[in-house]
Order: sequence, then structure tokens, then C-alpha cells
Amino acid sequence: MGVAVVNLWVEDGINPRFNPCSDDRAFRAVDHGGMTTTDYLINALFVFVVLRQARERQLDVRSFVVPLVVVFYVAHLYVHSIPTAGNDLGLVALLTGVGLMLGVLGGFATHVRAGSDGVALARVGWLAGGLLIAGISARMVFVFAVHHGAEPAIRSFSIAHHIGAAAWPLALVSMALFEVAARLVTVQLRGRRLCDGPIAGLSFASQ
Repeated sequence: MGVAVVNLWVEDGINPRFNPCSDDRAFRAVDHGGMTTTDYLINALFVFVVLRQARERQLDVRSFVVPLVVVFYVAHLYVHSIPTAGNDLGLVALLTGVGLMLGVLGGFATHVRAGSDGVALARVGWLAGGLLIAGISARMVFVFAVHHGAEPAIRSFSIAHHIGAAAWPLALVSMALFEVAARLVTVQLRGRRLCDGPIAGLSFASQ
């Protein structure tokens, strides 16, 4: 008698819409493997961008377009399909919402002031930088936890809530991307309002 191949994330008896054999083989390299060199390089790139913003910079077209291009590039690398079985979409939506919330908070925690030439200036403080790095590093922390003792707890949680393995990496990447994008838009809107509004010239910085 052969031994059945069981998906470590989802039991067929709990969620019959999943095929344990095909799901496990199809997504093992992406969902169960560790971080690749490319993953670490992309995380390091985002962290480097955050550290660069610790110095005050103008909120011009370049400061908006360049990070946005990076966000779209990373989305192209990681987002190939959207899992819809079980509660996969619920997990993706939940962590995406968390990313949006962190991004907006980071946007308001960024120091923004009007420059003398009418162009707003922005600088990432400790709070905004910490929020960004936390969101960007979430997937790396998750993979580290899986390989250092947290896998049984995550597997049990996934089985109990009908969450497939493919949903976790997508949800974590979406959280990071939406956080970066939300902060970017929030800071740009603050800068435009500050320079165009009646309070131009005053500091609108926060920590």
C-alpha cells in the first residue's frame, strides 16, 4: 500500500476543494522553501531606499515615480496568480489591509515641510522607518519562523481556517507592497496640500 502525500498546510478532509498531492508538488518550491538570494536582495533594496529617505529630500516627480516603479517590478516578480480556495482571499485581504494601515500611518509619521522654492521636503523619522522596515521584512521573518519551530503552529492555524500554502507568500508580499505604495501616496498628498494650501511655509511634520 502506497503512502499518501499530504499537504502540510491543508488537509483534504477539512477542505475538499484542495488536492493534497497536486497542490503540494506545484507550490513546494515557492511556499515551503526558504528565502532565495533574490528575496534577500529585494528586501535589502527596500531597506536601503528607506535609509536613504532618512535624509531630507524633495517631493518631486522622481521621488514618486522611482519607488512606484520598484513596487510594480516586485509585484511582477512575486504575484503570478491569486489563490481563491478556502479562506485564501480573506488572508490576502486582511494582510493587504494591514499594509495599507501601516503605510498611511508611516505617511503621517514622515516629516514633511514646505521648502523655500515651493517644493515640499520630506524626511523619514524613526517611527516611519520602523513601520516600513517591519512591513517589508514580514515575509523574511515569516520564513525564518517556519524553519525555526513555528511550522506546526502555522500549519494548525492554516488547517483550522482553511488557508492554503499559496496564500501566505502572496498575502505577505501584498502587505509590503501596499504599505510602501500607501505611504508614498500619503506623503505626496501631504506635501502637495502643504505647498498649495493656506498654511504653506509652516511645518507639517510629525513623529
